[in-house]
Amino acid sequence: MERKHNKELTTNARTLRKNMTKEERHLWYDFLKSYPVRFLRQKVIDNYIVDFYCHSARLIIELDGSQHYEEKGLLKDKIRTERIEQRNLVVIRIPDNELNRNFEGVCQYIDITVKESLRQSATDTSL
Repeated sequence: MERKHNKELTTNARTLRKNMTKEERHLWYDFLKSYPVRFLRQKVIDNYIVDFYCHSARLIIELDGSQHYEEKGLLKDKIRTERIEQRNLVVIRIPDNELNRNFEGVCQYIDITVKESLRQSATDTSL
């Protein structure tokens, strides 16, 4: 059974869309916004707000700042990822510093991942 969205999370997601991090803005405006497959920003999934979501590829992109690499952050991310993956979604995590250092490579990685996911979805539905 599908649960309705938590209104507070929806409000928070709207606020986050208006106040994206530098890295989120860079990825959104310089790649994902004009990407041929539609992505959404700050989407509510389950009880979480994910950075970027592509419904057709069943893909979530999370940009991770330094707080995600502290012990508490790692544990929270592990639980969050496992819970989201139970919905048959793929989660990829990209460190902010990697995005800043190798933007073109990150975009290629996302492109390959989206295409593989779309191919897999097409195979799954044709069986």
